Amino acid sequence: MRSLITMLVMGFLLVSCSKAPDIKEVQELNRAFIDAWNDRDENKLEDMMADDVDFVQGEIHFRGKSEVMDKWVNETIKTIDDLRLRTISSGISGDIAYEAGTFTVDVLPDAPGQPGGEGEGNFMLLWKKAEDGTWKLSYAQLEDLPVQVKLR
Repeated sequence: MRSLITMLVMGFLLVSCSKAPDIKEVQELNRAFIDAWNDRDENKLEDMMADDVDFVQGEIHFRGKSEVMDKWVNETIKTIDDLRLRTISSGISGDIAYEAGTFTVDVLPDAPGQPGGEGEGNFMLLWKKAEDGTWKLSYAQLEDLPVQVKLR
C-alpha cells in the first residue's frame, strides 16, 4: 500500500511539473500578426497563414491562403490603420491555440477631404502548429459593427 501511495505521489509530481503550454505564446502570435498588419507587411502575413486557412466575416467565407490573401488581406490592409485588439479569452492546448475578443480600427477616408471612420467588432484567431513546429493562422473570424464616422 505504501509503495502504491508513493507511486501516485511521484506520478502527480511528475505531471504537475511537466511544462504546460504557455498562454503568452498565443498572445505573442497575435501580437506579431497585428504588428505585421499595422506595418502593412503582406509578405509576413502570408507567411503566418496555413495553406488551408479560412476567413469568415458575416456571410463572407474565403478558403485557402491564396483566396484569403487576395480577398481579405490585399483588399483591406490599405483601407484601415491602427488595428487594436482587446483579448477576452485565449488558450492553448497541444497543437491548437486561439485568442478571441474585440477589435477597433481606424478606417481611412475614401478620398482626401472626406472623414475617416472607426470600426469595431469581435474577433477570433485560431492557430495550428505545422509539421515544422511553426504556428500558422488556420482560422480567422470577424464580426464587425457598421463603421462610425470619426469626428475630428
